[in-house]
This record gives sequence, C-alpha cells and structure tokens, in this order.
Amino acid sequence: MSDRHSSDESESEEPTEKEGLLDPAWERQQAKTFTAWCNSHLRKLGIHIESVAHDFRSGVNLVKLLEVISGGEIARLEAGKMKIHKVNNVKKALDFVASKGVNLIGVGAEEIVDGNLKMTLGMIWTIILRFAIQDISVEEMSAKEGLLLWCQKKTSPYKNVNVTNFHTSFKDGLAFCALIHRHRPDLIDYNHLRKENAVYNLQYAFEVAEKELDIPIMLDANDIASTMRPDERAIMTYVSSYYHAFASSQQASQAANRICKVLNVNQENETLMEEYESLASGLLEWIEHMIPWIDQMREQRASSISEVKARLEEFRTYRLTVKPPKTEEKGKLITDYNTLQTKLRLSNRPAFLPSEGKLINDIEKAWDNLETTERGVEQHLMSELIRLQRLEHLFARFSQKCDSLAAWITETKAFFKKDNIAEADLNELLGKIKSDDAFDTDMGIHSERLEQIANLAHDMVQQGFSKAAEVAARSQAMNGLWENLLVARTKHREDLEQARETQEKIDTMRLEFAKKANPFNNWLEGAREDLLDSFVCHSIEEVNSLVTAHEEFKACLPEFHQIFLDIQQLQQEIDVIATFGSNPYTNLEVDSLGTKWNELLQLIPQRDQILQDALVKEKKKDELRKTFANHANWFANWTTEEQRKISESTMGPDLSLNEQLAYLAELLEEVEGYKPQYEELENLNKLIQNEVIFNNPYCKHTMESLNVSWEELHNSVARQKNAVENQILVRDSKGINEEQVKEMKSAFDHFDKNDDGRLDHFEFRACLVSLGYNVDTEEHLNHAADSDRHSDFERVLQMVDPDMTGQVTFNAFMDFMTQEASDMDTAEQIIASFRVLAGDKRYITPEEIRRELPAHQAEYCIARMSPYEGHDAVPGSLDYMSFATALYGQSDL
Repeated sequence: MSDRHSSDESESEEPTEKEGLLDPAWERQQAKTFTAWCNSHLRKLGIHIESVAHDFRSGVNLVKLLEVISGGEIARLEAGKMKIHKVNNVKKALDFVASKGVNLIGVGAEEIVDGNLKMTLGMIWTIILRFAIQDISVEEMSAKEGLLLWCQKKTSPYKNVNVTNFHTSFKDGLAFCALIHRHRPDLIDYNHLRKENAVYNLQYAFEVAEKELDIPIMLDANDIASTMRPDERAIMTYVSSYYHAFASSQQASQAANRICKVLNVNQENETLMEEYESLASGLLEWIEHMIPWIDQMREQRASSISEVKARLEEFRTYRLTVKPPKTEEKGKLITDYNTLQTKLRLSNRPAFLPSEGKLINDIEKAWDNLETTERGVEQHLMSELIRLQRLEHLFARFSQKCDSLAAWITETKAFFKKDNIAEADLNELLGKIKSDDAFDTDMGIHSERLEQIANLAHDMVQQGFSKAAEVAARSQAMNGLWENLLVARTKHREDLEQARETQEKIDTMRLEFAKKANPFNNWLEGAREDLLDSFVCHSIEEVNSLVTAHEEFKACLPEFHQIFLDIQQLQQEIDVIATFGSNPYTNLEVDSLGTKWNELLQLIPQRDQILQDALVKEKKKDELRKTFANHANWFANWTTEEQRKISESTMGPDLSLNEQLAYLAELLEEVEGYKPQYEELENLNKLIQNEVIFNNPYCKHTMESLNVSWEELHNSVARQKNAVENQILVRDSKGINEEQVKEMKSAFDHFDKNDDGRLDHFEFRACLVSLGYNVDTEEHLNHAADSDRHSDFERVLQMVDPDMTGQVTFNAFMDFMTQEASDMDTAEQIIASFRVLAGDKRYITPEEIRRELPAHQAEYCIARMSPYEGHDAVPGSLDYMSFATALYGQSDL
C-alpha cells in the first residue's frame, strides 16, 4: 500500500506543482479546500475548525479526524497543554497514518505543532490520498488516473467539457456541472450554462452540491476562475467528494433495484397462486356437480322411449359441448401449475402447496372419478331404449291378444245365452251336445292364449313397464272373463244333458262340418294374427329368419286351400240333404270362412312387402355400420400414428428446443386440422343412435373409446409442448446451454423405462451416475453405521422428492441439475441489500423504505415486515432480516 501511495503522490508532484507550493494563491486554495474537507468529516462529531495550520497543532482535532475517516480508534490522548503533550498527540496521529501503509517522508510532529503551513498541508494531502482517493479504482488504474478516467467517462457526452487534468479542465465550472447533471439531471439545467460564465458556473455547482448532495464548498469560485492554473490537490480533493457521494447513491440504487426485483417476482407468484386456487375450486365444483347428474342419468329408469332419446341427446350435448371446455381448463390448470412451480424454483422460492384438496393429484383423481362415472352411460341408455321398445312391442301383442280373446269370450257367452235348448228337437240337442264337445278343443286353444296373456303381463311387470298397473289390471280382468265363461259353459252343458233324453238326433254331416270348419277357422285366425303381428329386428339375419318362416307359411297354403274346398263340398252336401234348421255343431258358415280366406290371401302380399321393406332398412343400417367402421378404424389408426409422432417429437438429436417447440406447435395445428373427421364420426354415431343400431360386427371401436383417444391426443401434445417450454425456461433462466439440457433430457429418457416422465430412486441414482455425479454406492451404505446413513444421495432426494413419494419428476430432476451449474439470488443477498438502505443498521424505518423503493413495493414490504425488537430499536423500526428469510421459505412471512 505504501508503494501505491508513493506513486500517487509522485504523480501529483510535478515540477511546476512543487514550485507552485510556494505560490501564495495555490497555498491559499489548498488551505481553504483542505480545511473544508476536514470540516466535512469533523462535523459528524460536532467539531468545526477555522485553519488546518492552527487547529491541528494540539493533535486532538487531528486524532478525531483520523478516527472519523478510518472508523478505528487511536491510543488515548494526553490532556496536558505543554508542547511535549501536543507533540506526543500529533506523533500518535502520524504513527496511525503510517500504520495504514503511508510513508510520511519529511513530515514531523514538531513542525505540525509549530504551525508549519507547508508541512501541515502536505500531511493533510497525504491523509486525503490515503483515505479519500487511494481506494478509487477505475479499470485497474492508479488513484489519480482512475479518478481522472471517471471524470472523463461521466462528462464525455457534454459539450464544451474536455477533462484532461485536475487544474485547467475545471476552471470554467462546466466539468463540475456536468458531473452533477450526469448523476442528478433534476438538479442542474446544463443547457442554459455558458463557458464564458466561469464564476457563475463554479458557484452554481458548489451551491447545488452543498445543498442537494451534502458536499461542503471547498473551493472559491473567483480564485479558481482567476488563477491561471488552479491547485491540482485542491481540485482532486473536491472532485473525490463528488465521486464518493455519487458512488454511495449508486450503491443505494442498486440495493433498491435488487429488492424491487425480488418483490416483483414474489408478487407475480402470489397472483399466479391465487389464480390457480380460483381455477381449481371452479373445476372441482363443476366435477362435483356433474357426477350426481351422470349417476342419475344411468341409475334412474326411464318411463318412455322419448325420455330415453332425450337423455341420449342431453348426454351427447354434455360430451360434445359442456365437457371439452372443462378438459381444456384442466389442461391449462396443470400447465399453469407446472409453470408456477418452475418459476418458484428458478427464483429460489419454496414450492407452491395448494390448499387442502386442490393438489394436482386431487384434480386428477376427481377427473378420473368423473370419467369412470361417464363410462357405460351411453351403452346403458341404448340398452334401456331397446328394453322399452321390446316392452312396447310386448304391450301391443298383449293388447291384441286381450282384445281377440275378449271378443271370443263375449261372442261365446252370447252364443250360450241365445241358444234355445228348450225348443230344440232331438237332432238339435244332439248337435248342440256334439258342438259342445267340439267346443272343448276351442277352449283349450283359447286357454293357451289366456296363458300367453298372463306370461306377457308377468314379463312386463317384472321389467318395470311404465303401464304395468294397467297391464296387471287387464290381465286380471281377462281371468275374470274366463271364469265367467267357464261358469256359463258349465251351465250350458248341464242344460244340454237334461234335454238329451228327448233330443238324440245327430246330424253327422253337420258334425263333420263343424269338426273341419272349427280347426280351419282357428288356423285362419292364427294365420291372420301372425300376418298382422308386428316385429322389431336388429340385423339382416333376423329379417331373413322372418322371411324364411313366411315362405314356409306360403308353401302350406295349397294344403289348407284343399281343406277349404273340402269344407265347401261338405256344406254343399248338407244343403242338399237338410231342408230346415241350422248346423247345431258350429256357428261357422262357408261364406264367413271364404271371407276370412280371401282376407288372408290379401294379407300375404302386404306381409311380403313389409318384410321386403324391413330387409331394405336393415341393409341400409348394415351399410351405415360399415361406413362408421371404415371411418372409426381409420381414425383410430391415425390417432395411434399421431401419438407415435408426439413420443418421437423430442427424440431427434439434431433438433434444438426451439425447433422441438415449433414442431410440436405444427403437430398441434395438424391435429386440429383433423377435427372435421372427428365431427363426421360424431354425426355418423348420431345416425346410428337414431336408427337404434346397437351392435357393429365390423368395428371394435366405440364412439366413447374414440372420444377418449381424441382427448388423450390433445392432452399429449399440450403436455409435451409444456415440457419443452419448461426446458427452454430453465435453459434461459439458469444460463446453461442447450447441449447441457439435451444431455440431461437424454439421460432421463434413457432410464425412464415406462415413459411416464418419472424415475424411481434406483433409476434416479443410475441416471446421476451416468451424468458423472458422485453418489454413495449401495454397498457403502449397507456397511455404514446408522449415524452415517444420511448420504449425499439421501440429501439429494430431500431436494427432488421432499414428500418421499418414491418418484422423481423430470422438472425436479432438471431443477436439481441446473442448480448444480448456476447461481441464484439468496436471502443473504437481500439482507445485504436492505442493510445498505438502512445505513448498516440492524433495522430499517418506513421512511427509509419509502425513500428508496417505489411506492407500491414500499407498502408491500412495510405491511409484511415484523417490528424490530433489538435493544437498539427506535419507534416504528422494522425487522428486514426475518422478512428476507421469509421470501425464500426459511421462515414464515
């Protein structure tokens, strides 16, 4: 240090300057400047001197000055007023200066005590060099050169200013004004200054510096302007005060900027956290609302076909219109959460822990529950639709059979009622008895129909038909009618038996007619009922089965036509033989049978046309199945291929992260371009539902599975894109190059065997070893003592898997690896910045915060800082240390 001081002093001691020390003008300038410089420091102790030559003679003020500017303490002073006491005090001061590496050549304590002005000025100049100028260093230059270079750099933009020395370059005062304006443009109106107004410029600068910068006036404006070559030492001393004043201001500004930067990051993160909480709450509330609605749609049994169709349309609207925005909202929530956690890690902040029940895992679990609830709803509704259609068909058959049987019972009871047994002759009675015998066969046939009605009613009631009560009542009513018929028939038979003794004539031919006509009539009615019977088919095979049965029916028509001819022939024979009376064995007539036969012949071509129409309809449905199958199979293969592209999107060794991001953006646009094909599938699926097509043998894919593939494809592109964006964010924030990011990504993917973006602890250890990171081996840990089990690897796990889930995500892995190669803001740095603003105090006041920070950030700090409770606390003082540690999660904010 002594060598440097000597060189600085020798630089300023040019031959002309040594001669100039004898110049009274220079000596006067130095004395005034040095006296003002000393007073600028002594005023901190409430001391003021008039002359350095006189007021330093006792050594007391000299020691006080050195203690103030050095911050140290000097040996106890001697209180006596004799010269020896003064000499000893001055010597202690000079020894202290010498202990700081300053070589005081030619300066003795007695000369100072004697008031030797030249020696005193030389001593003060040496002190100024050591404590005010020596520490100035600009671009590794010496003190004087560094101060000169600082002046040149600061004044270079200003016109009429050319600083080349510390004497004539400052005569016109513009250099002083330029220095002030450069740092505080609000204090100097530089554009109105003129080079020729030197005294005004100098006085203007001196007064502004004293008033606004707390720099005492050390020079006389008239002396500087009128002296051909002002004293260099005086100018340097005064200029060094500018340097220190502006350097202190710059340090405070830098400290304030650092705090503002940290607070900005903290406030942005708090906003992101609040947005996440709000979005998560809304999504969870929506899911909680939708699950009971979907459960009700599946569990509540519909009462009509129209109701089921309405539910199908409502569910389809939910899946196509309501759910997709929520799917996008969920993806955005996960992306925003990952981005927030990355920003927190990059800014060295603690990880964001959402409110209870709002973790990403909670969101995923709720979403999985929603999709689990959705599964099978559409299939259930289609099954319900078919069930109701079948029940409606059963109800139609039930009603038809009830009407037919009720009409027969009514007709039969009416026959019993009008039968005039009492007035019948023997032949009529015998005929009636035989007719009653034939009636047993008819009763058996209609008894089977009654059983069919009961079975149909039982099926409909058991299956929860909406008209079950009506069906049960009708079935019970039919049973009542049948019981009444049995009673009527029994009575009729008893009447016949009573009259049999007198009525034994039997008309064999009429009996034969009845035996032939009745079965034929039953066949006609059964055939008519079959031809009029409605049907519901769901495949071509079912229609073909009905066609085959119909063709077999037509093949037996000639046989029954011959039976009808035989009946006609028999009736003709009866008409020839019988001259009076009617057939007592049946109420059937050939004409009525002929009418029924002709009606049957007319129904056959109608049935042919109905079956042909059904076959055409089923063929159209089959074509619709094939069309859907072709589109669905192509769409499923396309989504599989797109998933493969996504998985390979970041595997290209020659692709940069930005290129990968661009590729993924193109891939996302490509996927969106296929949305019309997806919508066409939806339209085909709606047509299939409208046609009540349940199965499709040409395709294994359902619209529900294709919808899942479509959503998974969107989510995969978004998830991969978000991962690359986070890698870019890590790369740009941490200052690591893209090759390092690729190397880390490649190593992670190599050990991620199941491609789920996570490594277990064993895979993570192997990955670290592959990257050259030194971790303890498993064998070493097995032989280590219990107290030594906390290895480096376990400490790493505390960073990447703090919850010890057994899994390390890619983001956590990247954060750890980038932290190894980068530096971040720390709580200690923020504490140091606040200490600068507080003037080295352990506390800070609200006034100091508002003076140095922008208003909104100042109030942010004041609202969150705890009161300072140290022994040196003043009213309103705040604890900035606990506030800084809280910003980094080391304590509570």
